[in-house]
Amino acid sequence: MDIITLAFYGILAGILAGVFGIGGGTLIVPAMIFFGFDIKNAIGISAMQMIFSSIYGTYLNIKAKTLNFEIAKFVAMGGLVGAAFSGFIVNSLQPIYLEIIFILVCIYSLIKNIKKNNMQTNTRNNTYKGIILFGIGFTTGIFAISLGIGGGLIIVPAIAYYIGIPTKQVVPISLFFVIFSSLSGTISLAINNYVNYKEGAIVGIFSLIGVYLGIQINKKISNKHHKNAVTILYIIVLFIMIKNIIS
Repeated sequence: MDIITLAFYGILAGILAGVFGIGGGTLIVPAMIFFGFDIKNAIGISAMQMIFSSIYGTYLNIKAKTLNFEIAKFVAMGGLVGAAFSGFIVNSLQPIYLEIIFILVCIYSLIKNIKKNNMQTNTRNNTYKGIILFGIGFTTGIFAISLGIGGGLIIVPAIAYYIGIPTKQVVPISLFFVIFSSLSGTISLAINNYVNYKEGAIVGIFSLIGVYLGIQINKKISNKHHKNAVTILYIIVLFIMIKNIIS
């Protein structure tokens, strides 16, 4: 792949990260597979670029005072621990099984995003809420980085559903989570020789442009429109991945 193509996908991934808090892996993994990379190497490229987009995106969100650190810290700790298992999972499973899991995660997240929150979480019980958030981060960290999707694809609808806050407000939390999950996951994947450093760095550097644009877009979107946009994103990703498996 040439630099222009990688730069193009990096910018698009950054925009998705800024708008949806998903790290950009939902675009990078299918794109890298389409251009001939094995899914395991595609996951490695995706995980590496997430480090760039999540750190810069979090910096912009902190500067804009949109990051809820009280929620983010529990999710991030869970992600850091869970993502450490990603290299083992990627090394143990055949590519077809990873693709099937990817699709099932998308379907689950789509359902949770469509449903209204029917769980009344006691926000005054910080210990109980912290356990839920750590559990979401841990579970997401295990599977998300193993699929090269950072975690936002799961984190955003999960926190919105179980904690009861709009998806738009979860985006900064998700990007903060991706810092820890992507760092831990990239190290784990690198140990197992699944990281293409050149491609990952190029996509990551150009994703910084997209992140800035995505965060500006996110500021202007209403909560309702943001939730609808997340739903459309899941449907598109599902279509691409199912098409790849059939092909």
